[in-house]
Amino acid sequence: MPIDFHSERNRFTYASREVDASWLKKIKDLVEVSGKRALDLACGGGIYSKGLVQLGASHVTGLDFSKEVIAGARVNCQGIENVEFVEGNVFDTGLPDEEYDLILQRALIHHLDEAGVKQCLLECKRLLRKGGVLIIQNRTPEDCLLPGSNTHIRGYFFERYPKLSFKEVKRRYPSDVVMNNLRDAGFTKVEEHMLWETRKIYYEPEQLSNDLLQRTGRSLLHELTDEELANLVSYIELHLLWQVNSPIIEKDRWTIWRAVK
Repeated sequence: MPIDFHSERNRFTYASREVDASWLKKIKDLVEVSGKRALDLACGGGIYSKGLVQLGASHVTGLDFSKEVIAGARVNCQGIENVEFVEGNVFDTGLPDEEYDLILQRALIHHLDEAGVKQCLLECKRLLRKGGVLIIQNRTPEDCLLPGSNTHIRGYFFERYPKLSFKEVKRRYPSDVVMNNLRDAGFTKVEEHMLWETRKIYYEPEQLSNDLLQRTGRSLLHELTDEELANLVSYIELHLLWQVNSPIIEKDRWTIWRAVK
C-alpha cells in the first residue's frame, strides 16, 4: 500500500541520507546560492535544505505539509542555525511576499494535478524577489523508463513489475508541459537541464538488498507486497554484476527546470 508520510514511523524515511556532490555541483552551476535566502518547498526530511546551506545560503526555510516529516527534518538539521522548518501548504504558504532569492522544488510536482501545479507556481512567483530563481527537479516519463543497469537500479523495478511503470508514468509530467506552465505563470528564461544524481554507493550485495527490503526513501516500493518486494530483490540480484573492489554506484536521472521571475 502507498506510504503514509504522516506516520511517526516514516518521519525519517527521507532524512536518512546526505545530499550528493553531483547535486551540489549541478545546483551551483545553475544558480548563485551563496548569501541568498532560499525556500525548500516540500522539503521532506531536510536533506536538500541542508544542501542549500552547504552551498552558502544565508538562510533556508524548509516547508512541508506533514507535521511528522517536519519533525524529522528538524532532527536532521539540528545545530544548523540558519535553517528553519515550518508546516504549510505549497498552494498558500502564508510566507511573506518577495521574501526569497531562490526556491527549490524537488520531487514535488508529481504529487500535484495540473491545476495544483499552476497554483503552486503562482505561489512561488509571489514569494520570489524580482530576478529570483525557481529550480524544479523531477522525473519526466522518459527519465522513469530508462532500462535497469548496475547504476540505474530503479529501471529494474519497472522491468519486473510493469504495473509500477504505469503508475509512475501516469503521475509524471512531460518536460514541455512543465515549461509551458512556468511561462504561463509569468516566469522567464525557462531552461531544461539533466542530472544523473548519485543516490547511494553499495560495497556489498547485501547492502543494496537490505536497502531495498527496507524501502527507505523509495515510496514506490510501498506499492508492493512483502512477497513481491522479496521477488524484486532476487530479480535485481540476478541481473547485477558484482565484481571484487567494484562498488555499485546507484544513480537516478532527473530533469531540472530553471526559471526566473
